[in-house]
Amino acid sequence: MTYRLPRILPVLLAAVFLLAAGVAPAQAAGYRYWSFWDREGGKWTYATQGPSTARPADGDVQGFRFAVSQDSQDAAQPRGTAGFAAICSGTEARGGDKRVALVLDFGVAADAPSGERPPAPRTACARVPSDATTAEALAAVAKPLRYNTDALLCAISGYPHRGCGEQVAADGGDRADQGQGKDKDTGADSSAAAKDSDGGGPSVGLLAGGAVVVVLAGAAVWQARRRRNA
Repeated sequence: MTYRLPRILPVLLAAVFLLAAGVAPAQAAGYRYWSFWDREGGKWTYATQGPSTARPADGDVQGFRFAVSQDSQDAAQPRGTAGFAAICSGTEARGGDKRVALVLDFGVAADAPSGERPPAPRTACARVPSDATTAEALAAVAKPLRYNTDALLCAISGYPHRGCGEQVAADGGDRADQGQGKDKDTGADSSAAAKDSDGGGPSVGLLAGGAVVVVLAGAAVWQARRRRNA
C-alpha cells in the first residue's frame, strides 16, 4: 500500500520557516570603539597587537579610527593618504629616539555617542625613546587619553567624553551591556557568541519552531492510525 504525506504537512513546514524568519531576535549593529591600524605601502591593515604592546620602528605609520563595527573584518579604516615623510617633515630626528607618524581619525557623526560631535581627523608625529610602545607615542601627542579598568583605550584627545566599547543596537541606540566583550589592547570583540535573547534562554523563534515540529509529529501519527483503522 502506498502512503501519502498528510496534506497539512506542507502548510506546517511553511509555518516553521515563517516563524524562524519573522521572530528571530534583532542583531546588534556592533560596538563603538577605537580600532588600531598599521600602514605599509599605502595600505592599512588591522593591527595584530594592541598599542600597549606594539613597539613601532622609526619611520612607521600607525592609525586609530573611532567607529561602530562588529569586528576587525568590517572595521572602518583611518582616512587620509599622508605618509611618514609628510607627517613627520617638521620633526627632526634625534639620536636615541624614534619618530612615529600617527593618523587620528575621530570618525563620523553617525558613529558618535549621543550628544557628541567628532573632531576633525588629524595627524601627529611622535618623537619618543627607541623602545617606546605605540601607547606611549600616542600619549606624547594626543592627550588626554582615557582607559577603562580593563586597559581598553576609550578616548583619544578626550574624545569621546563618555562610553567605552559599548554595544550599539541596530537602530543606533546603545544597549545596556556596555563595554563587554572587547579585547583590552586592540578593541576587537573577544566575547563568546551572542545569546539568543537578553535573558540567555532560547529565542522565541526556536520555541515556536519546536512547537510546530511537535504538531507535525502528532499529525503524522494521527494520519498513520487513521489508515490502519480504515
